[in-house]
Amino acid sequence: MRQDKPFESAIREKAAELGFAAAGIARADAAPAAGVRLRQWLSEGMHGTMLWMESRAHHRESPAGLWPEVRSVIALGMSYAPAADPLALAEAGETGRISVYAQGGDYHDTVKKALKHLARWIVAEAPDADVKVFVDTAPVMEKPLAEAAGLGWQGKHTNLVSRSHGNWLFLGAIYTTLDLVPDTGGRDRCGSCDACQRACPTDAFPAPYRLDARRCISYLTIEHDGPIPGEFRQAIGNRIYGCDDCLAVCPWNKFAQAAAANRAFAPRAELAAPPLADLLALDDAEFRQVFSGSPIKRIGRDRMVRNCLIAAGNSDSPALVPPVMDLLDDPAPQVRGTAVWALGQLDPQRWQAERAARLAGEDDPAVRAEWLAAR
Repeated sequence: MRQDKPFESAIREKAAELGFAAAGIARADAAPAAGVRLRQWLSEGMHGTMLWMESRAHHRESPAGLWPEVRSVIALGMSYAPAADPLALAEAGETGRISVYAQGGDYHDTVKKALKHLARWIVAEAPDADVKVFVDTAPVMEKPLAEAAGLGWQGKHTNLVSRSHGNWLFLGAIYTTLDLVPDTGGRDRCGSCDACQRACPTDAFPAPYRLDARRCISYLTIEHDGPIPGEFRQAIGNRIYGCDDCLAVCPWNKFAQAAAANRAFAPRAELAAPPLADLLALDDAEFRQVFSGSPIKRIGRDRMVRNCLIAAGNSDSPALVPPVMDLLDDPAPQVRGTAVWALGQLDPQRWQAERAARLAGEDDPAVRAEWLAAR
């Protein structure tokens, strides 16, 4: 191990060299309340259909639950602060809105590559150390651990807020057997502000610091498979992948600098403001090509087209009626059923004219329900 400076300082310097905008250290047992909150959240069913949260809760509750030998956690954050206003396209009905984090390259790849590089460097400097690296695909409570390591605090929207980077940090963690000197944990600085709570289009926050995923647009457009409940469809607006509203209104974003963002996360032109008509026309092969290297690829073509149909139905655009009509015969029931709804929103008379013939040949109960619903 290097002797010219504290190893903890050297870790932070190396992390910055690798593109991390924030780094801190916590003891592995520094966030005991996180497991209690997780169990309560799961018991109330607020995770919706994310059954993997429930099945590995015993691993997620604490770092030791996943790896008993862990002594310290190195929490790291990589900035993706946007240059443009995330809410700028709210009124652009024929354009889909993609969450800022998914407009560029897949953060999993970029963050994990840097985490592995840092982990190899730690082992080279401290050969007796064991390390494990995690992005958000593992059962790790990144946000409470990042708070414990001093990167920021979990705001009233449950996401991490940084004094320097606002809401715009991708989080990763390195677990290690090293006994490292911990940093001072983050302090809640939300105060009386409730901007994030008021901004939510679907009232997904039953209380400050609590999120009901079942009502969250990010959950509905990304994690939820099948038909999106009717009560949320109009509130989704033109959001086709995720939602930035609660993040974008946070006052702490005024300190975030787009120049600090990793270039890998710069928006791709075709994802910054995609025309809905183009996305509605995608088949599976075209979907894979358009979203190659993007985190969006994992939800698949059918779920994305379903989301775009919701946006089309909210657009008030007659130009989108033809592509919606084309999807009434789509092989995927969730696409077919959402196309029925979208047509009813855009052109009720056309919907009535199509109803009898389409209903007679439809055998999926959910799609039949869409045709039978009052318009």
